[in-house]
Parts: sequence; C-alpha cells; structure tokens
Amino acid sequence: MSSPVTSVPRPLAASFSEAVRQLSETDGDYVPQLVATALQEARRHRASDIHLTPAADGLVMQWRIDGVLQTVARFDRELGQRLVARTKVMAGLLTYRNDQPQEGRMTAVGEESPVGGAETRVATFPTLYGERSAIRLFADTSQFQTLADIRLPDEIEQHLRHALEQTAGVILLTGPSGSGKTTTVYSCLREILAMAGDSRCVMTIEDPIEQALDGTTQSQVRSSVDFNLGDGLRAVMRQDPDVIMVGEIRDAETAEQVFRAALTGHLVLTTFHAGSCAEAVVRLIELGIDPWLIRSTLRSVVCQRLMRESCSCSKLSGEFENQNETSDNTGTRIVQSCCEDCSGTHYLGRFVLAEHLTPDNPSLSAAVLDRADTSTLESIAKEGGMTKLGDRSKEAVAAGRTTMEEVYRVLGRTAVHSN
Repeated sequence: MSSPVTSVPRPLAASFSEAVRQLSETDGDYVPQLVATALQEARRHRASDIHLTPAADGLVMQWRIDGVLQTVARFDRELGQRLVARTKVMAGLLTYRNDQPQEGRMTAVGEESPVGGAETRVATFPTLYGERSAIRLFADTSQFQTLADIRLPDEIEQHLRHALEQTAGVILLTGPSGSGKTTTVYSCLREILAMAGDSRCVMTIEDPIEQALDGTTQSQVRSSVDFNLGDGLRAVMRQDPDVIMVGEIRDAETAEQVFRAALTGHLVLTTFHAGSCAEAVVRLIELGIDPWLIRSTLRSVVCQRLMRESCSCSKLSGEFENQNETSDNTGTRIVQSCCEDCSGTHYLGRFVLAEHLTPDNPSLSAAVLDRADTSTLESIAKEGGMTKLGDRSKEAVAAGRTTMEEVYRVLGRTAVHSN
C-alpha cells in the first residue's frame, strides 16, 4: 500500500496509516484485516460512507464525513481489486460477477464482525478500471431516538408533535439525499409509539428498511417479485393500520396512494426529494396529485438540511452579510489551529437546519388550489410567518455555529441571497 495522498487533512490520513502499520503484509489474512481496519477507523472518524474507486493507476479510498468526501489512501491495482472482492464476500455477493451492479448487507465473516453488529451495506458497480464498491455505514440508532434528539427549531418541533397526534393526514419530510429525512421519520414514529403505546397499529413499507423499530410492523419492497412501494401500500391498507410510514415518494403512483390513504382516515408519514417546502407542494401537483387533495390531507411539510458545525479549533469573524465572500465580515472561518477531533477539517458534527410549511393558511390554501408556482407559495408562506432555510442559515452563521462557505456548500448562493 502506498502512503496516503498529501492533499488530504493530515490527521485523518495519518490516523489510518498508523492503524495499517500495525498489520503485516505477509500475513495470510492481511486483506481481511485491512478491510476490517478501514471499517473500524471509518466508524471511529464518524464516516457515513466508504468509497473504493478504481483508477488507471490503482484504487482510491475516500470517506464521507459530515457529508463531505475526503481522500484517505491509495492502493495499487492488485491490492485494490482484492479489497473490493473482500467487501463482496462480506456482503454475500457473487464474487465471480464483476460485470453488473450488486447490493447486499455486510455480515460477520469468521469469528467476529468488523462492523460491530451495526447496519452496513455494500453496493458494487462496474467501471472502466474495474469494480467500484460503496459501503454505507449507518449511524448508531441510539443517538436519535426522539424528536428532541433531532434538535429541530422549537416551533417546528412543537408543530410536528401536534401533527403526530392527528388521526389522519400526510406528514411530509423533504430535502435532498443525505439530509437526515429518514432519521427524522423514525424519530417521529418513536414519538407516536411513546404517545399511543400499543393502542395504534403502526406499519411501514420501505426500500430498504434502515432501522428495526420495536412496536411496528415493517416490510421491505422486493423488486424481484414486483413488490414495489405502490403495491406494498395498497396491501398495507388491508391490514387495518392506524399509522403508515412509506419510505419515500418516488413516482406518481406512490404519491397517489399516499394521499388516498390519508383521505380514508390514516396518518401517513413519508419522505420526498425537494429543495424547499414550497417546491415539495409544487412537485406533488406536477406528479398529478389534485390540489384539493393536497389541501384536504397535507398536515405538515418539513424541509431540512444537515450543516457542518464549526469545531472549537476554529472561530468566526463578524456576522453573515450579503457582501463579497473575501471580505473580513462575511463569516469566513479564521483557523486558529488544527485538531485531531475534526481530522483537520475545522468542522465537527452536523446540526439540522429546517423550515416548516402548513397549508392551513387560507391564502396559502387558495394558492395551492390555483396551482401557484414555488416562488409565489414561498412568498405567501413567509408572509404567514415561515422562516426559510436561507434565513436560518444566516442566524446560524451569526451565532458562530457554522461558516458562510459551509452555507454556500449546502444551500448554494442563490438560495441564501434570495431571502
């Protein structure tokens, strides 16, 4: 194995190199031990994903930490192929098939599992230079058990709790991939179970099941037998549930089933990819959901992002202002020193930014029925008291929780300065 590339934060690369130096390349179990070390070190550094990407001159290993990829090490071509093959063995995939994508769950191989019993998934993909392996390391589910653990803004948390007490309607969690939507949904389900105990039947249809949740009946779609989200939701409806969680709205059929289920007296929680609350409503209409159905059944829309939090080894100067990013008072991070806790990134952990929309505002309801565009809905919602993500980000920078460069990375300049 070659030395880690010098362009990566030194503490992260050095930490992995030090761990690898404890292994012997002449050991017959060197490759299994190397993979186990990569898994353990990645978890120790709070990585959510490991990327093993083949290149012309070998294989690059990257870890995604707090939403950002960081290159950790490079391996020669032969060793890289063996590392990918090892992840396939651990996930129970077909090692002799390298010409098609495969997916599987990583399980213990031998006496002890290097993933410590945590949920870990592997997906392979054929590329020009060989197979690529992406390993998803799901977070410890004990960290975010309740809505309070998510740390949403107080007014959003209170409204969401109220919505969870309802007997019918749709609660929509939106945002891009990796924004924590599913974690929030599971926390909502735990809140329902805590409030109602065994007096409400809670069922889910997911793709895939990301957390096992006691007190619920969970099911996973199976494409091999044409069991999709839409079919699953129709079948769940015949099981006499009170609360239904649908993993994600991906198409018009699933969206229609979700809102029909709410119309017939079920509380439905689901996630949806959209950049804002208003955009989510507009996209539902574009998927063919009648505006009157949205107005009648939609109880709450929450759009969220995960923002990296500034580590104690860095500080902020000034407040967030709509000025040139090179000026001293725009919230640009001023580095004091480098610490091992944040692996030299000057960020440690993430926090939630969120906005909330409820269509019970008469003006907003009328706009929905008129099929208004996103900007119109956002203007009406803001006049009604909604605090948009861009405004939340300004508050976070002013409070020293994050930096302007991080806000731009997550939200983009337009979304921030249009507020």
